[in-house]
Parts: sequence; C-alpha cells; structure tokens
Amino acid sequence: MKGRWTTRPTPGSLWRDRRFVRFWCGQSVSQFGDRVSELALPLIAVGALHASANEVALLTALVWTPNLLGLFLGAWVDHRPGKRRLMLLADLFRAAVLLTLPITYALDTVTLGQLYTVALLTGTAAVVFNTAYSSFFAHLVPPTSYVDANSKLSASRSASFIAGPAIGGVLVQALTAPVAVIADALSFVASAILVGGTRVDEPANSEATGPSLLRRAREGLAFVIHDPVMRAGLLCATTVNFCTFLSGTGLLVLFADRVLQLSPGAIGLAFGVGATGGLLGAVTAPAIARRIGVGHSIAVGAVLFPAPLALVAAATGPTWARLGFLGAAEFLSAFGVMLFDVNLNSLQASVVPDGLRSRVAGAYSTVNYGVRPLGALIGGELATLAGLRVTLMVAAVGGAMSVLWVVGSPIPEVRRLGQPSGAD
Repeated sequence: MKGRWTTRPTPGSLWRDRRFVRFWCGQSVSQFGDRVSELALPLIAVGALHASANEVALLTALVWTPNLLGLFLGAWVDHRPGKRRLMLLADLFRAAVLLTLPITYALDTVTLGQLYTVALLTGTAAVVFNTAYSSFFAHLVPPTSYVDANSKLSASRSASFIAGPAIGGVLVQALTAPVAVIADALSFVASAILVGGTRVDEPANSEATGPSLLRRAREGLAFVIHDPVMRAGLLCATTVNFCTFLSGTGLLVLFADRVLQLSPGAIGLAFGVGATGGLLGAVTAPAIARRIGVGHSIAVGAVLFPAPLALVAAATGPTWARLGFLGAAEFLSAFGVMLFDVNLNSLQASVVPDGLRSRVAGAYSTVNYGVRPLGALIGGELATLAGLRVTLMVAAVGGAMSVLWVVGSPIPEVRRLGQPSGAD
C-alpha cells in the first residue's frame, strides 16, 4: 500500500468551506425528508388503501430493486458530463414523482399501483443520484478531508433517524400521510437548489464517444474485483450486510416482542438509544481513525456492527435487564456501522480513479445491496426452522467473521488518507 497515497497538510475545518457546507445542508434536509416518506408511504398503503402485509412488503422491496441495475446505471452515469447536473435532476424528478401522491389523494384516485410506481421511480432516481455522488464527492473536498466529510454527512443522517420519525409522525398526524409526503418533495427541491449551487471542478467526460454501455459496466465490475482494497471492502461489506439482514429489523422486533416480552414503547426506546450510538459513531469516526488508523477502524467497525446481536440473543432476566441488553446492542451496533461506513467509504473514494467512479459505485451497490433481500429471505426460513435466538447468533458470528476479508487485505496497512499518487 505504500506509494498509493502521499501526505498533504491537514486542511482547515470543513465548516469554513462554503461549498461543503452548502452541500451538507442540502443532504441533511433531504435525509430528514426521507424519514417522513419512509413513514408516510406505508401508512398510505395501510390506512388509505387497506394493503395487506405482503403488499406493504412489496412496497418496501420496490424501493431497493433499482439497486440491482446499479452496475448499468453507474456505467451510464460515468459517461455523462456534469455529475452535479444529474444529481440536481434526480432530486427534482423525485420531488415531482412524490407530489403526484397528494394530488391523486385529493382527487380520491390514489392506488397501490401508483404507490408501487412511486417507490420504483424514486428508487431508480436515488441510484442515479448516488452513483453520480461518488464522482462529485471526490472533487468536493481534498482526499485528506474524506473521513471528516463523510463523518459530518453520516452524522446528519444519524440525527435524522433520531428526530426524523418523530417529525414524520407529527406531520402525518396533523396533515395525513399523503399531504405529509409534500415535506419530502420540498426537501428534494431544497437539495436540488443547494446541490445546483455547489460547483466543483469535475474532470471532462465525452458522452458521444467511448466504449459501449456493457463494456463500461464490465470495466467497473472488473476494477472492483481486481483492486485489492475494493475487493476486500466489497466482500466484507456484502458478508456483514447479508448476515445482519438474516435477523433484520423485522425479526429483531419480533424477538423483542415475543421472546423478550418487551412493550412497543420499550422497544422504541431501545431503538432510539441505538440511533444515538450511530450519531456518536459518525462524529467520533475521524478521531478514532487518527488514533488507530483508517484500516484498523474499518476492521473494528466490521466486528462491532454485527457482534452485538449476540447480546440480544443472550438477553434474559428481569424486564430492565432484557431492555438493557437490547438497548446496549443497538447502541454498539449503530456505533460500529458508522465507524465502518465512514472510513470504508473514505478509503474507497481515495482508491477509485476519475472516469470509473460512478460505474464502480454502481457495480458495488449491485452486489452489496442486492444481497440484502436474499439475507432477509434466508433469515426468515432459518428463524422458522431453528428459532429466533439461533438466527440472531448466526447473524452475529457470521457477520463478525466478515472482518477476515479485511485482515487478509492491504486495508489494515492504511493509517490515513492523502492525495492518490500520480504513479499509481
């Protein structure tokens, strides 16, 4: 790994960087808007359309489905000039699609088919935004600030999970679910305005010439497979995501309710405590990386993210003890996933060359996100056959073993990030 990065002077605080602050504000507003829609869309299905459990599950699945096309969407995005413009258009497209819901609701014509279409279209636009984001972010701040920037962006996302559901609940209660969706649509408009005003020096790209879409997609996938850092990061992230989705939020709630016999309020409290762990992990990730190194932080996060599920599986005793086990596990797990994500995302941004960023991000998300529904399905079967405690233990042990992909790679050698060297 020596020679891949060279050291640079540490820049000033990113809070003095007006471009970053503008972009951070846009993403923060958008994250809080997302929390509203995550609550409102299922409530429209259940309350207004009397959807069944399977129909609600399908609605959730359709939001993730476009990630399976990430390999090709990323290749398409990489060949388009002006990633900032693509991000702006993706935000405005999502706003327009969401605004169809309150309109049709007012006309009493909203249907499940429309909800499914909204989920699919907004999910596709999110993949376009995220694949363009990978290239945009790489030029928004210098490589030495990647960890700090990802920390701040992840912190606002974690904060949205703490306060967002409460804000969404109030809006839904006061305005009804379809009208509350307007808040998310407006958040995308705000994000588009702020992203549109955040100019970065992006490398020029020609959209008229170059290899075919299929070849570009293969090149993105080939880079992920052959680069030792990207390959190890993908194998580790995919393994830990598969294992944690074995238990999933649904089975975890089911375990807390039926086995731990906790009330809905107690379960909500435990998940709230967990969200604060995510915020703390995002905020402290740069300091931890400076102390033990970026690579070691990734390894620690890879273990700390899934391992606390074993605490939940082992929970016993009086109510306060069972609640304590669940709350501690959620806190540690949320802390671990932020430590893992902030540092791994920053490391990967340093590794991928310009011209490949979006297609690499697309290939990465196709595998990493594509395995999640598979993990959920297998987890359901395992819980049926072996029980919830066994499923949680398998998820904890299997997920913690994902760190072996990192240990056997160059990642632990990385102490800090800098500008990629020209020779590399």
